[in-house]
Amino acid sequence: MDVFGLLYLDELSHGLANLSMFPYFDMAHYIVSVMALREQPGALEVSRSSPLACWFSSMLFCFGGAVLSGIMLAEPLVAPLSNSTSVLLASVVWYLVFYCPMDLVYCCAALLPLRLVLSGMKEVTRTWKVLGGVTQAHSKYKDSLLVMIAIGWAKGAGGGLISNFEQLVRGVWKPETNELLKMSYPTKITLIGAVLFTLQQTHYLPLRKQHLMLIYTVFTVVNKSRMMLTGSSTSPFASIESAVFKTLFAGSSPYAALTADVLKSNIDNSTTNRMTSTTTTKESNENEAAGKGKRGSLKAKEESENRVTANCKKTE
Repeated sequence: MDVFGLLYLDELSHGLANLSMFPYFDMAHYIVSVMALREQPGALEVSRSSPLACWFSSMLFCFGGAVLSGIMLAEPLVAPLSNSTSVLLASVVWYLVFYCPMDLVYCCAALLPLRLVLSGMKEVTRTWKVLGGVTQAHSKYKDSLLVMIAIGWAKGAGGGLISNFEQLVRGVWKPETNELLKMSYPTKITLIGAVLFTLQQTHYLPLRKQHLMLIYTVFTVVNKSRMMLTGSSTSPFASIESAVFKTLFAGSSPYAALTADVLKSNIDNSTTNRMTSTTTTKESNENEAAGKGKRGSLKAKEESENRVTANCKKTE
């Protein structure tokens, strides 16, 4: 694009496209992923009771995207673990984050300035994973936009999409945390990236690959940094999502009237039951009070008769 040439961003985009992810960016991805696992409720207890389960969960956090995309492309499940160097590096990071003496590694990585840098580097790897998934799907299914989007999405956000399976490894079952039910920001931004790179790959988006990589990477890094600095978890697309949902998916339902009638009937029945219960209780209290009054009058009458009898005996 001419804009990139005018702003001297062409060389920057080419440099970014040729940037190697191993070892520094991959290491940042592993550190942030394992730290995210450690901060899950109950993860520390699992690391002490079952280190093997903790290690396996860490590998799912680190290589979840490759595992999920491999399943979708009918590739061997162990293929992501075939790179011994990456697995060894991720394992070393896992050990240091969970078992380092005095917890030095986690405490240092948790400092905001360092964590900000590590999270930014992880966002850079997201671009390469999404693009790699789209390219891999394009080589096998050239005309299927849906498959390309799905594989790119799975490769970039697989760790979140298989979170329920990862939780099962730690003995936790929370189906309500399914990413498809309530997508987190990383899952949403990865899906948007998969759509954009798919459109670019199929030439529906008139933009060079390296230029799109630069735009997407800068957006994800800047927005992630903003969210961390402000402590906000609100998606920048929240207003757009709300407008689209209200326009397309929040229309009047044909069962709305029936639902309203049923709800009104339930409310009326509940009110009637309360009123009946109140009336019954009131009548019961009145009857009990009347019974007590009657018993009291009979007792007073008996005492009066006893006194009269005693007086008559004294007179005789």
